[in-house]
Amino acid sequence: MKITLENEKDNVVRLDITIPAKDAAEAYNNAVKRISQYINVDGFRRGKAPRAVVERHVGIDRIKQEALDAVLPAVLTKAIDENKLDIITQPYVTSFKFDVGADMQVVAKVETRPEVTMGDYKGLTVKVQENEIPADAVQHSIDNLLNQHSTLELVVDRAAKDTDITVIDFEGFVGSAAGEKIKGGEGKNYPLDLAHSNFIPGFAEQIVGKKLNDEFEIKVTFPADYHDEKLQGKDAVFKIKINEIKERVIPELNDEFVQKVSAFKTVDELKADVESFLKSQKETRDKHSAENEVFKTVVDSAKVDIPQSMIDREAASLRADYEQRLAAQGLTWDIITKSQNESELLKTISEDAVLRIKNSLVIDKIAKEENIKIERGDIETKINEIASAYRMTPTDVLKQFGKNPEFVASLSQQVLNDKVRDLLMANNKVEFVKPKAKKEKVESK
Repeated sequence: MKITLENEKDNVVRLDITIPAKDAAEAYNNAVKRISQYINVDGFRRGKAPRAVVERHVGIDRIKQEALDAVLPAVLTKAIDENKLDIITQPYVTSFKFDVGADMQVVAKVETRPEVTMGDYKGLTVKVQENEIPADAVQHSIDNLLNQHSTLELVVDRAAKDTDITVIDFEGFVGSAAGEKIKGGEGKNYPLDLAHSNFIPGFAEQIVGKKLNDEFEIKVTFPADYHDEKLQGKDAVFKIKINEIKERVIPELNDEFVQKVSAFKTVDELKADVESFLKSQKETRDKHSAENEVFKTVVDSAKVDIPQSMIDREAASLRADYEQRLAAQGLTWDIITKSQNESELLKTISEDAVLRIKNSLVIDKIAKEENIKIERGDIETKINEIASAYRMTPTDVLKQFGKNPEFVASLSQQVLNDKVRDLLMANNKVEFVKPKAKKEKVESK
């Protein structure tokens, strides 16, 4: 067998393969035998029909294709291995010439991994912006805890405040109360939190100041980007009736409350635990920030020409993932692109594809340079991490994901990513710097 390689543009390698006539003829005859096993030919038992009869029955071209399909995988694997080609796509046949009694000529192409030229990835000093704990973080956490244990009490002797929760009947009309009824724009005994309303801007604000059993109308304008095109920018009137007003009552922060809702005995102990938790969160964020900044510095210094075909494949995969997430929310690509510029969205996806490809190529290059290997224990550790994160057993993780062929590849890539990042963190220095103070706007008088 003779193999000639030719490098074409965009990391495509052309393989001109010559299979000797003897081997080609043997592959053809084997194909005839296989085909004869599953066809019915009058006057012959299965597998016993002569070659000429099989050729007349199914056609020579079909036999040639069967022979080619049988012999080519091993031939291409040998060609790739012997020439140490680092491929990123499966080889594909562009043409072949197969005349029984003559050498078989096959032309195949395969895309190889782009070569990465690394900059320095060891001995660097990388400045990383430190994550800060806001001055009011502890109090904010305490306030959240108090809110979680708040109670709602009915209000009958005053008007609704902007912190209340109301229970309302509402009915909406386009333009005026005599206009077209808004589809889906009505509700009975609907609880509306006036402080955290996701209704049309201005809706909740106009309920403030109204009293129990009040019936009134409010006027609003639908946003220009409202999901229902028919209502975008339209004025509307809503008839409202207040059925209930509820006030959120926040419990008092004292030792008794702390003992009731936690394992601590005093307010000071609770605050100390919150401070410890916030500090732990900060350290975790600092660690991630450092890893990301060091990796970004290394990637930015690397040089690689990424073929457009590789970018297109990754972008198509990213778009498919994005559309799948949209579908889970009841949305489609067409709906999204009506409110967003489609060309800008596609540009963003393409840029993300380039970044993901470059990140992956750099990781693989460093792993190769540093002879980083994935051991069985690494995979087991990663499975245990996933099991812990999803509150599953390692066995359950394997059962759930093990049937997916992509799971093992994804798991291996995650392990490799972690090992490369660990190496980078061990061989580079990080200097944390304080965030730049935000400039306050000076209002002109």
